[in-house]
Amino acid sequence: MLSVGNEGTMTIREIINDKLNRLKNTQDLQPAEASEILVELSALVGNVNEEIKNRSDAFNRKLLELVEQPKMSVAKAMIVIKTTPEWQELETAKGYKEAMFEAIRSLKYYLRAKQQEAEATLTM
Repeated sequence: MLSVGNEGTMTIREIINDKLNRLKNTQDLQPAEASEILVELSALVGNVNEEIKNRSDAFNRKLLELVEQPKMSVAKAMIVIKTTPEWQELETAKGYKEAMFEAIRSLKYYLRAKQQEAEATLTM
Protein backbone atom coordinates (compact mmCIF):
# COMPACT_ATOMS: atom_id res chain seq x y z
CA MET A 1 0.00 0.00 0.00
CA LEU A 2 0.97 3.63 -0.29
CA SER A 3 2.97 5.45 2.35
CA VAL A 4 1.56 8.65 3.75
CA GLY A 5 3.61 11.80 4.41
CA ASN A 6 3.25 12.92 8.02
CA GLU A 7 3.08 9.37 9.39
CA GLY A 8 6.66 8.70 8.24
CA THR A 9 7.17 5.57 6.23
CA MET A 10 4.11 3.73 7.50
CA THR A 11 1.83 2.21 4.90
CA ILE A 12 -1.87 3.04 4.78
CA ARG A 13 -2.52 -0.45 6.12
CA GLU A 14 -0.21 0.15 9.10
CA ILE A 15 -1.75 3.55 9.80
CA ILE A 16 -5.28 2.12 9.74
CA ASN A 17 -4.23 -0.79 11.96
CA ASP A 18 -2.68 1.68 14.40
CA LYS A 19 -5.90 3.74 14.55
CA LEU A 20 -8.07 0.63 14.94
CA ASN A 21 -5.84 -0.72 17.71
CA ARG A 22 -6.19 2.58 19.59
CA LEU A 23 -9.97 2.03 19.56
CA LYS A 24 -9.89 -1.40 21.19
CA ASN A 25 -9.92 -0.13 24.78
CA THR A 26 -12.88 2.24 24.91
CA GLN A 27 -12.65 2.62 28.69
CA ASP A 28 -9.46 4.66 28.23
CA LEU A 29 -10.64 6.45 25.09
CA GLN A 30 -11.32 10.11 25.70
CA PRO A 31 -13.63 12.11 23.40
CA ALA A 32 -10.75 14.32 22.21
CA GLU A 33 -8.72 11.29 21.15
CA ALA A 34 -11.79 9.70 19.54
CA SER A 35 -12.37 12.90 17.55
CA GLU A 36 -8.75 12.92 16.44
CA ILE A 37 -8.92 9.30 15.27
CA LEU A 38 -12.21 10.02 13.48
CA VAL A 39 -10.64 12.89 11.55
CA GLU A 40 -7.55 10.84 10.73
CA LEU A 41 -9.58 7.87 9.46
CA SER A 42 -11.84 10.16 7.44
CA ALA A 43 -8.78 11.74 5.85
CA LEU A 44 -7.52 8.31 4.78
CA VAL A 45 -10.69 7.40 2.87
CA GLY A 46 -9.40 9.00 -0.34
CA ASN A 47 -6.11 7.10 -0.08
CA VAL A 48 -7.92 3.80 0.42
CA ASN A 49 -10.26 4.52 -2.51
CA GLU A 50 -7.24 5.22 -4.71
CA GLU A 51 -5.62 2.00 -3.54
CA ILE A 52 -8.78 0.03 -4.34
CA LYS A 53 -8.89 1.60 -7.81
CA ASN A 54 -5.25 0.65 -8.45
CA ARG A 55 -5.81 -2.88 -7.18
CA SER A 56 -9.00 -3.19 -9.23
CA ASP A 57 -7.12 -2.11 -12.36
CA ALA A 58 -4.45 -4.75 -11.71
CA PHE A 59 -7.16 -7.36 -11.11
CA ASN A 60 -8.92 -6.48 -14.37
CA ARG A 61 -5.67 -6.61 -16.35
CA LYS A 62 -4.95 -10.06 -14.92
CA LEU A 63 -8.48 -11.23 -15.70
CA LEU A 64 -8.17 -10.03 -19.29
CA GLU A 65 -4.83 -11.82 -19.54
CA LEU A 66 -6.49 -15.05 -18.36
CA VAL A 67 -9.50 -14.73 -20.68
CA GLU A 68 -7.23 -14.18 -23.68
CA GLN A 69 -5.50 -17.52 -23.11
CA PRO A 70 -6.52 -20.31 -25.53
CA LYS A 71 -9.22 -22.62 -24.18
CA MET A 72 -9.88 -20.36 -21.18
CA SER A 73 -13.57 -19.66 -20.77
CA VAL A 74 -14.77 -16.63 -18.84
CA ALA A 75 -16.27 -18.93 -16.20
CA LYS A 76 -12.97 -20.73 -15.70
CA ALA A 77 -11.05 -17.43 -15.69
CA MET A 78 -13.35 -16.14 -12.91
CA ILE A 79 -12.44 -19.18 -10.82
CA VAL A 80 -8.73 -18.98 -11.56
CA ILE A 81 -8.54 -15.22 -10.89
CA LYS A 82 -9.56 -15.80 -7.28
CA THR A 83 -6.32 -17.68 -6.69
CA THR A 84 -4.11 -14.78 -7.78
CA PRO A 85 -2.35 -12.16 -5.64
CA GLU A 86 -4.26 -9.46 -7.56
CA TRP A 87 -7.59 -10.75 -6.26
CA GLN A 88 -6.27 -11.22 -2.72
CA GLU A 89 -4.81 -7.70 -2.64
CA LEU A 90 -8.07 -6.21 -3.95
CA GLU A 91 -10.11 -8.06 -1.34
CA THR A 92 -7.71 -6.96 1.40
CA ALA A 93 -8.02 -3.32 0.34
CA LYS A 94 -11.83 -3.62 0.30
CA GLY A 95 -11.69 -5.16 3.78
CA TYR A 96 -9.67 -2.25 5.10
CA LYS A 97 -12.15 0.20 3.61
CA GLU A 98 -15.03 -1.66 5.28
CA ALA A 99 -13.18 -1.72 8.62
CA MET A 100 -12.46 2.01 8.32
CA PHE A 101 -16.09 2.88 7.67
CA GLU A 102 -17.24 0.68 10.55
CA ALA A 103 -14.74 2.42 12.84
CA ILE A 104 -15.90 5.83 11.60
CA ARG A 105 -19.54 4.91 12.30
CA SER A 106 -18.61 3.58 15.74
CA LEU A 107 -16.63 6.70 16.59
CA LYS A 108 -19.52 8.95 15.58
CA TYR A 109 -21.87 6.91 17.78
CA TYR A 110 -19.39 6.96 20.67
CA LEU A 111 -18.95 10.74 20.41
CA ARG A 112 -22.72 11.31 20.24
CA ALA A 113 -23.21 9.14 23.33
CA LYS A 114 -20.47 11.01 25.20
CA GLN A 115 -22.00 14.34 24.21
CA GLN A 116 -25.44 13.25 25.42
CA GLU A 117 -23.88 11.97 28.63
CA ALA A 118 -22.16 15.32 29.19
CA GLU A 119 -25.38 17.25 28.45
CA ALA A 120 -27.32 15.04 30.85
CA THR A 121 -24.73 15.69 33.55
CA LEU A 122 -25.02 19.43 33.03
CA THR A 123 -28.81 19.44 33.34
CA MET A 124 -28.80 17.56 36.65
